[in-house]
Amino acid sequence: MSDALTRYRSADEDSARWQGFPFRPGDIVISTRSKSGTTWMQMICALLVLRTPELPAPLTELSPWLDWLVEPPERVYARLAAQRHRRFIKTHTPLDGVPSDSRVHYVVVARHPLDAAVSLHHQGANLDRVRLAELTGQPAPPEPAHPHPPVGQALVRWIDADPDPHAELDSLPGVLWHLGDAWARRHQPNVHLVHYDDLRVDLSGQMRRLAERLGLEPPGPDLVEAATFERMRARADRLAPDAAGVLKDRNAFFRSGRSGQGRALLDAAARARYHSRAAALAPPDLLAWLHRTEA
Repeated sequence: MSDALTRYRSADEDSARWQGFPFRPGDIVISTRSKSGTTWMQMICALLVLRTPELPAPLTELSPWLDWLVEPPERVYARLAAQRHRRFIKTHTPLDGVPSDSRVHYVVVARHPLDAAVSLHHQGANLDRVRLAELTGQPAPPEPAHPHPPVGQALVRWIDADPDPHAELDSLPGVLWHLGDAWARRHQPNVHLVHYDDLRVDLSGQMRRLAERLGLEPPGPDLVEAATFERMRARADRLAPDAAGVLKDRNAFFRSGRSGQGRALLDAAARARYHSRAAALAPPDLLAWLHRTEA
């Protein structure tokens, strides 16, 4: 087990909460960037582990977000310690910020960064930031000086921004840092990369593949059906990650799930700029895998 961890912090997350966490053999850590299939993978793991489409508790209780500052760490640890089923734990921390344990499985979901950025833009408008600040002990946010920009304009700004990837993990540098770190570990037997578009195109096959790698029984048709985007959206009240009431509309959390929407918002010059920036931030084999559905 490695103790040399990179620490990632934001106003509502702190990866230091992983330090010293008591893993159990077989634990599953779901490490994703925001709006890249986190809740989808939590649901898939819940179905594969619990073997029923009728979950015994809301998904956020079954699969806590360990490094989220909204809930005191001792409460999260106690809930996980009380679980008797195989545990599957959510994080947005890259794998270099989570303890590495050969007894634990690490699942990283990758989504085309432009599509994730579009979903993140819409998610930002759905957050109750006053409530979030209240829960994390932060000052109430000021009223925005400018209205929420149109999604196409925001996407171009996101492509051009160049923050420290450790400080802004949902930036383009941050997304590709997270995926690049996982990509470098992909040959480890307990690190599993899953492409969002593979889940969209062949959910049954991807669930069977993941079950085999996790040492679980393959899913039946009822479990696959329960993991479809449409079925999950219909159950947003129990599946949306909103135990603390920070979403304005839980149904809006499952807004679209489509692929290709980011590229469709850009003209040729902006698409070329995106690819140029991505090429400077990630290795070509990762980008070929990540972008392979582009026409």
